[in-house]
Amino acid sequence: MPSINSPLGARPSRFRRERVLVVGCGDVGLRAVRALRGRVQLIGLTSSPGRVALLREAGITPIVADLDAPATLRRLSGLSTRVLHLAPPARAEGAQWRRDARTTALVRALRLRSLPAAMVYGSTSGVYGDCGGARVNETRTVKPDTPRAHRRVDAERSVRWLGRAGVAVRILRIPGIYAPDREGGTPRERLQKGTPVLRAEDDVYTNHIHADDLARACVAALWRGGSQRVFHASDDSEIKMGDYIDLAADLYGMPRPPRIAREQAQTQLPPSLLSFMGESRRMDNTRLKRELRVRLRHPTVATGLAS
Repeated sequence: MPSINSPLGARPSRFRRERVLVVGCGDVGLRAVRALRGRVQLIGLTSSPGRVALLREAGITPIVADLDAPATLRRLSGLSTRVLHLAPPARAEGAQWRRDARTTALVRALRLRSLPAAMVYGSTSGVYGDCGGARVNETRTVKPDTPRAHRRVDAERSVRWLGRAGVAVRILRIPGIYAPDREGGTPRERLQKGTPVLRAEDDVYTNHIHADDLARACVAALWRGGSQRVFHASDDSEIKMGDYIDLAADLYGMPRPPRIAREQAQTQLPPSLLSFMGESRRMDNTRLKRELRVRLRHPTVATGLAS
């Protein structure tokens, strides 16, 4: 029987006192909002006054503040009972390239007064670095290889401080997000460009999650799971990057891209794409399904892309 304290089950009158602050009202944040709308009071942080009307239309009470301007965040303290933090770190230069100043500022603001009951942080699977194609669970030691991944590890440390102060902190480590109705959410544009992929012997395992399933995982983690707990927000697929692109090509009736050796890729592909081709892992999502009780609507990329 669903918990009476959960928006996923029965909703007594006291449930409406729950106030959820969404930090990072992008595509996934708004999908989570749609799942929560009408069940809780929704508050959304935005640094852009131009998005206020959009947030209101989505059923969100907007708060204009800036994670890059910590003084503007003071009003967030004591405002919400639960926090969904999906805002990415800013690019950092010099001695601060490993730090996520945005999450540090948010945590400092939240701890000024009464703390929320729970906080969910959307991290990245990149914190593990290259695992050589091994199957990875949440107990694996992080070993970030990129500045972006180092900043995510720093953010995880920051939110864990709230866990030590009594907040139920849950960290979602998220792989590649896709969805046919998400901007850039499928390989179609890449296929149109004819961007090569690695040949089979050089290829890497890549992990995915449909944006709708990720939003549902975010909502579930607001109420479920132990504190200071990490979850892999990944689907059931075990597929290499080139095979994923080939699958999309077949579904869209487009030509499969050429296969090249890793040495050729070093000269033909942009550094941003090469960074993803340098890491290979297979994420175990047992905790997601067992502890958060998330039932994936798109358990593999084959069904997700076809939708």
